[in-house]
Amino acid sequence: MVSAMHGVAQAQQFSESIEDNSFFIEEAYNQEERVVQHISNAIYTMNPDHEFVFTFTQEWPVTNETHQLSYMLSFLSLNSNLDHGFGDIVLNYRYQLATKESWAAIAPRLSIIIPTGKSDAGLGNGVLGIQGCVPASKRLSNQFIVHANVGGTILPGVKGMTSAGQEVKKTLGSLYMGVSGIWLAKRYDNFFLESIYTIQSSVDGNGDVQHDHTILLNPAYRHAIDIGGLEIVPGIGFPVTISNISTDVGIFFYLSFEHPY
Repeated sequence: MVSAMHGVAQAQQFSESIEDNSFFIEEAYNQEERVVQHISNAIYTMNPDHEFVFTFTQEWPVTNETHQLSYMLSFLSLNSNLDHGFGDIVLNYRYQLATKESWAAIAPRLSIIIPTGKSDAGLGNGVLGIQGCVPASKRLSNQFIVHANVGGTILPGVKGMTSAGQEVKKTLGSLYMGVSGIWLAKRYDNFFLESIYTIQSSVDGNGDVQHDHTILLNPAYRHAIDIGGLEIVPGIGFPVTISNISTDVGIFFYLSFEHPY
């Protein structure tokens, strides 16, 4: 929150500005004591399948800023809306290992992926999964902040189908690393660029595990509005996903409400 950073900004002699509210890259700032955040994301990919994904996340501090619990719900529309419905639920725990007063903020996260989405329609993984991420954040100056992420997912026993119609089960997963640079153009206006490199595994037609590489680039803008104790942050991005198969362009909408309770 803007108001909560005033003391830190004075201590480091940086100007006051929004530092969280990233889109694809996770910042390393846990929720402050008795402050909750509600985050809505929507992305529409302008590929032949016209894919749409909406997610809703709530983040809660556990007694203080050191521990944070959150959950994420999702709704997906795939294959030109032939397949649509709710996706897997993700439960998250994050520990504030280092704060802004240190050289950099660090907040490792551990997540459990609950298979509530219909896997046959591509809406979920069909198995219980585990995800981990280590975000780090650093305020460089009055005008610039950087965030970096390293993480991965493990999905044991995911069902796949060979070209001959034989069902197989494989342990799949992903590894990713990303970075974002944020320009604090004004106190309430930020421009930034996020980039993520991902190695994602899947089952090929022979029943073997194959690895696909993708790069996501997201130029984006966000704006903060303070109304008493309520902070509202809308934002927009234009993600480009590059793989060995195709290049997909999308539009991303972000909306956050953050307030004391």
